[in-house]
Amino acid sequence: MEDLLGQEWEIVPAGGATGEAFFARCEDQELFLKRNSSPFLAVLSAEGIVPKLVWTKRLENGDVISAQQWLEGRELKAPEMNQDRVAKLLRKIHRSKPMLGMLRRLGKVPLKPENLLEMAQSDLDAEIIALPEVQKALDFVREEAGSVQSDEQVVCHGDLNHNNWLLAENNQLYLIDWDGAMVADPAIDLGQMLYWYVPESDWDSWMAMYGKKITSHLKLRMKWYVTLQSLSSIQWNKNKGRLQEMERLIEFLAVITNHEN
Repeated sequence: MEDLLGQEWEIVPAGGATGEAFFARCEDQELFLKRNSSPFLAVLSAEGIVPKLVWTKRLENGDVISAQQWLEGRELKAPEMNQDRVAKLLRKIHRSKPMLGMLRRLGKVPLKPENLLEMAQSDLDAEIIALPEVQKALDFVREEAGSVQSDEQVVCHGDLNHNNWLLAENNQLYLIDWDGAMVADPAIDLGQMLYWYVPESDWDSWMAMYGKKITSHLKLRMKWYVTLQSLSSIQWNKNKGRLQEMERLIEFLAVITNHEN
C-alpha cells in the first residue's frame, strides 16, 4: 500500500471484519482506502450516497485499490433515525435507476421471498429451532411466504443500522458499508427502519417523508422480512458467542410476531 502512494503517506488499518480498509494521511490530504471494493462504489459516489470516490488503481497482482475522500463526521444516533433527511436519502436510493442498472450489470438478480426463506431456514440449528419464539416466527414466515410477493424491485442496502449512517461536518448525510447490496423488495430496508427505529405512531408520517403511503400489504411484507432477518441474526449471534445480543433478538422476535399486521 505504501508503494502505491509513496513514503510520505501515513497509512493505518481502518479496522472492520475484512482487514481490507485503511486510512491514509499526507499533510492536509486524507483518504479512505479499500482493497477490491465493488465497481458499484463509483455509482454510489456519483449519486452522492457515499463520500466522493477520488481514484481507483489496479495493482500488479490484480487487486484494485479505491480511494475515497475522508470526511470528518459522526455516526447517527438511534433517535436521529426518525429524521426527514434519513427518509429522503433512503427514498433517493430506492428510486435510483443508475444504481439499479449497475447492480444488474454486476449480475445481481432480484431476491425472492422463497429463496430468502430457504436460506434462513437452512442456517438454523436444532437448538434455535426448538425455541418457542422461533417456532412461532417460522410458522408465520412459512404461512405468509406466498403473500409477500411484490413487483417492486429496487436497490436495497440490507443493514440500516444507525452506525452505517455518516453525518459529515458539512451536514451532508451518507449511507456507507454497501457490501450486502441487493436487488429486492424495498420492504427489506423499510421494515428494518420502522421496526428498529420509528415508533409505530410515527410510521405514517415517516413514510410520508419517504414518499409512499403505507398499506396493509407493505406492512405484511415489512413484518415478514424483519422476522426473517431476526431469525438469521439470532443464529449469527449464537455462532459468535454473543449470547446477550442473541437473547435481546429473541425478545424482539416475540414482539414482532405478536404485532398486528
